[in-house]
Amino acid sequence: MVSVENLSVEFSAVPLFSEASFVVNSGDRIALVGKNGAGKSTLLKIIAGLQNPTAGVVAKQKDCTIGYLPQVMVLSDERTVMEEAETAFAHVKEMQSRLDDLNRQMMQRTDYESEDYLSLVDKYTHLNERYNMMGGNNYRADLERTLHGLGFSREDFNRPTSEFSGGWRMRVELAKLLLMHPDLLLLDEPTNHLDIGSIQWLEQFLATRANAVILVSHDRAFINNVTNRTIEISCGKVNDYKVKYDEYVVLRAQRHEQQLRAYENQQKEIADIKDFIERFRYKPTKSNQVQSRIKQLERIVPVEVDEVDNSSMRLKFPPCLRSGDYPVICDGVSKSYGEHLVFHDVNLTIKRGEKVAFVGNNGEGKSTLVKCIMGEIPFNGNLKVGHQVQIGYFAQNQAQLLDDNITVFDTIDRVARGDMRLKIRDILGAFMFGGESSDKFVKVLSGGERSRLAMIRLLLEPVNFLILDEPTNHLDMRSKDVLKEAIRDFDGTVIVVSHDRDFLDGLVEKVYEFGGGKVREHIGGIYDFLRKKQIESLDQLQTTMSSAGSPSSVNTTSSSTSSIQASPSSVGKQSYLQMKERAKMLRKLEKAVEDSEKRVTELEESIADIEQQLSTPEGAQKPELFTRHAELKAQLQQAEDDWERAMTALDEAQSEE
Repeated sequence: MVSVENLSVEFSAVPLFSEASFVVNSGDRIALVGKNGAGKSTLLKIIAGLQNPTAGVVAKQKDCTIGYLPQVMVLSDERTVMEEAETAFAHVKEMQSRLDDLNRQMMQRTDYESEDYLSLVDKYTHLNERYNMMGGNNYRADLERTLHGLGFSREDFNRPTSEFSGGWRMRVELAKLLLMHPDLLLLDEPTNHLDIGSIQWLEQFLATRANAVILVSHDRAFINNVTNRTIEISCGKVNDYKVKYDEYVVLRAQRHEQQLRAYENQQKEIADIKDFIERFRYKPTKSNQVQSRIKQLERIVPVEVDEVDNSSMRLKFPPCLRSGDYPVICDGVSKSYGEHLVFHDVNLTIKRGEKVAFVGNNGEGKSTLVKCIMGEIPFNGNLKVGHQVQIGYFAQNQAQLLDDNITVFDTIDRVARGDMRLKIRDILGAFMFGGESSDKFVKVLSGGERSRLAMIRLLLEPVNFLILDEPTNHLDMRSKDVLKEAIRDFDGTVIVVSHDRDFLDGLVEKVYEFGGGKVREHIGGIYDFLRKKQIESLDQLQTTMSSAGSPSSVNTTSSSTSSIQASPSSVGKQSYLQMKERAKMLRKLEKAVEDSEKRVTELEESIADIEQQLSTPEGAQKPELFTRHAELKAQLQQAEDDWERAMTALDEAQSEE
């Protein structure tokens, strides 16, 4: 589908990578990995045709379409969410307009036997067939399904995009890209602006409905669930592994070990040959053997060892004062923007040394509560920051607040104090800004490099309370692992706002869920929270199924209300058999969704096969193919409707409070 041949890229005569060659086939779901600044985003831009390589070519099949989602893009604020998403179907609407025009022309004609009229009919028939092949009659259902999967409610569809945060507007751009159904999707950090639920939906979409994908992501759980192939950019080389990320890590270590052994054996052989040459160089009786050894030495092809970048962020938070026992206490805190209530009656207490996570959909108030704690915005209620609390705050836009026109070294030099100024080079080296990298201007840094630089600024002063708002965005996996380890060893208190399941796993012992204007406390780690949410969905499913299946459910509900109110302790207590029955019901709904998706996929493949035949001169002469195509399209419409009903039932069962 797409072939990359001998691709090389240089910036100011410094090679980024060279002689990269690989082929992308239909069905490939590729994770593009490498440290920040290795050239991942550059490679995506070259494949998308937005940037030219120094050498090499990118060849793609005729009519192959490519969709590209960059890390940062200019967003439009002139339309509603639905109107903006519908721009993905501009070509379909244009085709509909042409069909309407042709139809008007035919209605105004009476010369039904003339060549001109028959030509008009042929043109309309051909265009109408293409319109149906492109899903012109059912695109709106696909559009609503995609927006809903990415977290938008039906009430959001008619809201102007200007009312949404940058993260939500990025979701609209992602929706437009997915709705275009390109042959190859290029996604650069698609999960940075998604919540956990939307990430899981996107995983399912890419794994089951995308044709081919190349994605850059530092969310280990996401790429393991989506990809089946890993392409690594490391030390100027591109290595292709036909496995998912976790297996690639093992294979890469094995490959490096084998190369090291081969290199060591070769070095021993070279040393032996050189030793022989030096010992017998001046002995006439050994001259032939010496010359033979010299030629042997010249013929040796050096064993190449993939360089492993062992530099890492060795984070060690400096000593700090001991804070009070309760760094944060919220009592009835609420926040509104005009008539929009973000959250209300927030009651939480964070103890010294606790590490907690704030999770929930974008726009539900996680960052807003953080700003309340920081004293940046007004609020209602009582919020107390404890005695001797020293806060270190890493905001989502921290990297964008850096001065583009100074160097990396100057950025740190301007904020360092005392003895710390003597250690700037060492600190930068620990954060992979060693050597000439420290002299780079901030404006040429990648997103991940800027985030690392902003993180250094945070660490220059001792703190005992860390508030990190999406700290892992744009950090590579190795950097995230080291940062996670440092936070785990940190003696102080930590609030982490993040959607990265792998990063939060094993780090936090309490989760605060934001949603519906409320903040709920969940004891345990992130996967304990996700499992609990599934159990809550089962409770909701049982209630829904019982009320729907019983003719007398209305009466029994009203009659049982008093008993529930009289015995609040009985709420949520379920027997083992009831839990099993609820689990069975949920699995039944999930199976219905899975079967519907499978049916849609099979029909789409059959339609694609017929369309391939119709594109040939021989196939275009077979009326039965057109008939079969129309039948399959009708079946696909029905299958998609079935899928939407099943998905709606499952979503309602999992999301109702």
